[in-house]
Amino acid sequence: MLIYPLSWRGQQPRAIKSNPYLFFLTLWLCPFGAESGAHERRLLNDLMANYNKLERPVINESDAVVLTFGLTLQQIIDVDEKNQLLTANVWLNLEWTDVNLRWNESEYGQVADIRMPPSSIWKPDILMYNSASEAFDGTYPTNVVVLSNGGCTYIPPGIFKSTCKIDITWFPFDDQNCDMKFGSWTYNGFKLDFQLKDDEGDLGTYVLNGEWDLLGVPAKRNEVIYECCPEPYLDITFIIKIRRRTLYYFFNLIVPCVLIASMAVLGFTLPPDSGEKLSLGVTILLSLTIFLNTVSAIIPITSDSPLIGTYFNCIMFMVASSVVTTIMILNYHHRLADTHEMPDWVRVLFLQWIPWFLRMSRPGEKITRKTIMMQNKMKELDLKEKSSKSLLANVLDMDDDFRPSSTLPHSHVHPHHPSHAHPQQNNGGFISLPPPAEDVSSSFPPGAHRELSLILKEIKIITDKIRDDEESAAIENDWKFAAMVLDRLCLIVFTLFTIVATVAVLAAAPHVIVT
Repeated sequence: MLIYPLSWRGQQPRAIKSNPYLFFLTLWLCPFGAESGAHERRLLNDLMANYNKLERPVINESDAVVLTFGLTLQQIIDVDEKNQLLTANVWLNLEWTDVNLRWNESEYGQVADIRMPPSSIWKPDILMYNSASEAFDGTYPTNVVVLSNGGCTYIPPGIFKSTCKIDITWFPFDDQNCDMKFGSWTYNGFKLDFQLKDDEGDLGTYVLNGEWDLLGVPAKRNEVIYECCPEPYLDITFIIKIRRRTLYYFFNLIVPCVLIASMAVLGFTLPPDSGEKLSLGVTILLSLTIFLNTVSAIIPITSDSPLIGTYFNCIMFMVASSVVTTIMILNYHHRLADTHEMPDWVRVLFLQWIPWFLRMSRPGEKITRKTIMMQNKMKELDLKEKSSKSLLANVLDMDDDFRPSSTLPHSHVHPHHPSHAHPQQNNGGFISLPPPAEDVSSSFPPGAHRELSLILKEIKIITDKIRDDEESAAIENDWKFAAMVLDRLCLIVFTLFTIVATVAVLAAAPHVIVT
C-alpha cells in the first residue's frame, strides 16, 4: 500500500507522475508510512506465542475471574403470546481481565489496544439459560477489544429468543415480565465471579415498539447453591418489564362489543307487532358469535380466563338472554282470551307492582299503591258475589225463555170469571192477591207473547256477545300491557347489566388506555 505525506494525501503530485524515479526516492526518504503496523504485528506475535486459550486467565488458580456483565436493549421484535416467546435485539457487554494479554505500551510503539477474534483467546462461556432459539446461542462473534492492562471488552450483538411466561389475566390491559437469564455453562462461582455493570439495562438506543411500552429492564445477581455441590452457581437475570398498548384493542375489541350489546338492548324498544323483534335479536347473537371467533384468534390459548374473555362471555349471556325474553314478550303479546287465562301472579306482578315500580300506566289511569289495594279489595268482593246467588235471581228465578218458573205459587183464575178475595189461611198458606182489574194478556193479539219472548232472547244473546267481546278485549289488552311491562323491564335490566359489566371491566383493569 502506498502512503503519501499528509500534504500529498488526496492528490498525486505532477512531478511524481512524470518521473517514476522521484517516486521511489520519496518512498525511501519517507519510510514512516510503511512502518505503521509493525508494532501491532510484533505485539500480536509476542502475545500469542505462548498463549493458551483454554487456560483460565488468573495469576493464582484459587482466584476467580471477575466478569462485569451489562446489557443494552435495542428493540423488542416480537412477543408471541400463544407460544410464550420473546424475541429481542440485545447487545451484551462483557468485561474481564486477562493477565496473559498485558504489555508495555512504550515497548510496542504506544499501542494501547488491539482487536482479536473471540476464537483466539479465552472468553467466558456465557449462554442464556432460557433460550428458545434453534442454535441456542444467538450472538454474533465480534472482535474482543484488549487493552494494555489486560482488560477485555466483548460486546456481541444478537437476536435473542427467550421463553417468557405470559400472564393474560388482564388481557388486553396486561403487564408482562420477561426474564433473560445469563450465566456460565461450566464455571461455578469460585472460578467465574459475576458482577453487575449497572442496576438496569442500557436503554439509550432503544427503538420504541408499536404494541408494547417498555417500563424498564432491572437486573439482579443470583447465587444458587445446590445440595449436590458446595460451590455457588451464579447468574445475571435481566427482567424486561413491558406494558401492552391498549388503544388498538380498546377500539377494536371493547367498543364493537359494547355497540353490539347496545343494539341488543335497543331491540326491546321495537314494537312486537313490527315482526322484526325476534329476527333482530337472533341476528345480533350471530354477529356477536362471529365477532368472538375473530377475537379468539388474538387471545392466547390458555386455561386461565382472561378479563376480556369474561367480559365477552357476559355480553354473550346478555344477548342470548335478550333473545329468550323477546320470545316471552311475543308470547305474552299474542295471547288470546280463548286460549290463555291470566294467572293471578302474572296479574299482580305485571299489571300492578312492576308498572307501579317503573312508573308505567295505561292511558287515562294512574297506578299507585292506593289503586292497587282498592283493586285487590274489589276483586275479593267480586269473588264473594259470584260465589252466592244474587237476590234478583232468587226472587225471579227466570228460565231461559224469560217465562216465570212453575215453582212460583200462583192462583188459577178463569178469564171469564173474576176471582174473589179469599181469606187468609190459618195453616200458613199463601196469601191470595186481589184480582187485577183487567187481564193484561188480553190486550195483546194472539202470539204476541211468544214474539216478545223471542225478541228478549235475541237481545240477551247480543248483549252477552258484546259483553264477552269486551271481556276478551280486556283480557287481550291485559296480556299486551303485561308484554309491554316485561319489555320495559328487560330494557332497563339489560341496559344496567351492560353498563355495569363494562364499567367493572375497565375498573378492574390495572390500566385503561396506553397510547
